[in-house]
Amino acid sequence: MLLVLILLATPFTLAAEQHTLRSTPSTVHWGYYDAAQPPVLRVRSGDTVDIRTAMIDTPEALERAGVPAAQIDPASREIHRAIKDHGPGPHILTGPIFIEGAEPGDTLEVHIESIRLGLPYALNIFLPGLGVLPQDFPYEHRKLTPLDEKRMVARFAPGVEIPLRPFFGIMGVAPPEGSGRISSAPPWIHAGNLDNKELVAGTTLYIPVHTRGALFSVGDAHAAQGNGEVCLSALETVLSGVFRFTVRKGPRLLWPRAETPTHLMTMGFDEDLDAAIRTALREMISLIVERYKLSRENAYILASDAADFSITQLVDGKRGVHAMIPKSIFTGR
Repeated sequence: MLLVLILLATPFTLAAEQHTLRSTPSTVHWGYYDAAQPPVLRVRSGDTVDIRTAMIDTPEALERAGVPAAQIDPASREIHRAIKDHGPGPHILTGPIFIEGAEPGDTLEVHIESIRLGLPYALNIFLPGLGVLPQDFPYEHRKLTPLDEKRMVARFAPGVEIPLRPFFGIMGVAPPEGSGRISSAPPWIHAGNLDNKELVAGTTLYIPVHTRGALFSVGDAHAAQGNGEVCLSALETVLSGVFRFTVRKGPRLLWPRAETPTHLMTMGFDEDLDAAIRTALREMISLIVERYKLSRENAYILASDAADFSITQLVDGKRGVHAMIPKSIFTGR
């Protein structure tokens, strides 16, 4: 009888499921976020999804850059052949994923459990009129770089090796419904093209939800990148990542935030770099006040004493700034 009562009193919880999502013409959208975009997968809060992205450049351009035809991702050939609805941005995004229970005002917690390289090479590109120095480099140029997965380095040039820290340049949800279709290029309150090199495996991204189901999409796979991404691109490649999605009903976020095993992170985006810095700082002050119950005055001072402000990227229409503060300084409960 006691066992029966315990079972009756215990709410039934469905076990988290594991899903797989590969980039195909039917599972990607090209160059935009839109709340009206129908989902390609539905999951529950707590589920994980293993996602493989697509290469940003065309198979023909990759072959001209020196990629053997046998090393062109077959999915990329299909996608570039089949998808005709492009833009206004350049990125191929996998998704969207509908997370059950996510409603406007919630927070979508995206934990990046693992990331795997998908190709033995990466490509950099700069284009006329873009990048930080368009007057100095007014032409198109591509550079192919082999990736050594065993040693986890990019063999950039003889005597030059770049440690690999793979991450997804774009992770985001649908924007508010009234925004319509927006470009995949500038980051915003929906996250999107953050190009934040700190968001590697083991980190968690928190995104404000703006429409039912959140509608998460991912792309722009990077093998490595420097803060700034000054030429326009990073080491662009294909990645597979396992993401765990959790819907949080707590205080409403205004901007995306993140957490690494060692740091808390806030972000700001704006066409004006100073405005982006101010947003990241205000968000850091709010985070410290909310999480550690300090006064706003002391949080402002603590941000000056212990937080680092870095330029995330300078080339996506809106400049990005991220602020990071070590969790180790908070020694109380």
